[in-house]
Amino acid sequence: MRGNNWDIFCSVVDNFGDIGVCWRLARQLAAEHSLQVRLWVDDLASFQRLCPEIDPLRSVQSQHGVEVRHWTAPLPCSEAGRQADVVIEAFACELPPDYLAAMAARPVKPVWINLEYLSAEDWVSGCHGAASPHPRLPLTKHFFFPGFTTGSGSLLREAGLIPQRKAWQADPEAAWRQLGMAPAKPDETSVSLFCYDNPALPELLDAWSAGDAQLRCLIPEGKALAQAAGHLCAHPLQPGDSFRQGNLTVYALPFLSQENYDRLLWSCDLNFVRGEDSFVRAQWAARPSVWHIYPQEDAAHHAKLNAFLDMYCTELSAPAAAACRSFWQLWNQATSTGMVAAWPEYWRHRTELSRHATHWASRLAEQVDLASQLVNFCENLL
Repeated sequence: MRGNNWDIFCSVVDNFGDIGVCWRLARQLAAEHSLQVRLWVDDLASFQRLCPEIDPLRSVQSQHGVEVRHWTAPLPCSEAGRQADVVIEAFACELPPDYLAAMAARPVKPVWINLEYLSAEDWVSGCHGAASPHPRLPLTKHFFFPGFTTGSGSLLREAGLIPQRKAWQADPEAAWRQLGMAPAKPDETSVSLFCYDNPALPELLDAWSAGDAQLRCLIPEGKALAQAAGHLCAHPLQPGDSFRQGNLTVYALPFLSQENYDRLLWSCDLNFVRGEDSFVRAQWAARPSVWHIYPQEDAAHHAKLNAFLDMYCTELSAPAAAACRSFWQLWNQATSTGMVAAWPEYWRHRTELSRHATHWASRLAEQVDLASQLVNFCENLL
């Protein structure tokens, strides 16, 4: 590729999804496409949670073949003038003004990409790849939309990911031991839980506790663990702790690196995920999942949620589709009513849901992955 130097700018807002996506993309571009990638991140402390090797006190460092830079304001002039061939503005984070001016002053302008949020909504295919000239500067921004159809930019998927997942799932006992946990009992359901503060969580925990089957809930350190501990045992749970109530056992896990989080998703029977990065990774796990979408004002996120459900539930039987849709929607409501009845109705379809999750992942894997599509798109513009 002619444009070997790429800059990716990422602003960490209040969660891990943005940096999670950018870090996976940066590593894949470097490892699989032999690109010189520089990742600018404004919050290295949050980044360290996903990549423990990151030193939040170092402004310049190299990790996994990617040059990581601490994005501070103002950006040094020497950095603004670097000749990046492709500049990615992740999730409309807005490039530094000096950097943008340096881009405009160059005789050969770089490719400028706004990497957008993932959506299954119909309008995505019409906007994917669209050009937007800057109102004042001689620059053009192009919008690149991840998605689930061939009219979109597809999903992040590293080469070899599917075979790695299949090999991991082929030996569940060894997999659990590698995660530092005992294998699940034959009649025990393993569930991973990663969500925002959720008013439905206490009722769901009660439903699991009072249920007929043994269930173990694995919760990485964070908001979900704090909420679960407050409801069940009235004292904090630290990584390594466990707590049992009825037929539910909660295990507190440390905050996991991306690699270990993927493996946790591969191992569990059901995964509750949130935002964008873990949502995509749960689909590659080929296991049933429940999405807690990032809440927006005026419930605007429900259109995005329903668009995905419309696509995902198409090939499910009518009863399974209705149960899946109802459970996901209740999980994303502002109130907690209905979970006790919705859970057993949802999970009685687990065999069909599991089969469908495997088929869904296989079909998505037939598409060209996002990083490869992005490289091809930019090469055509250079």
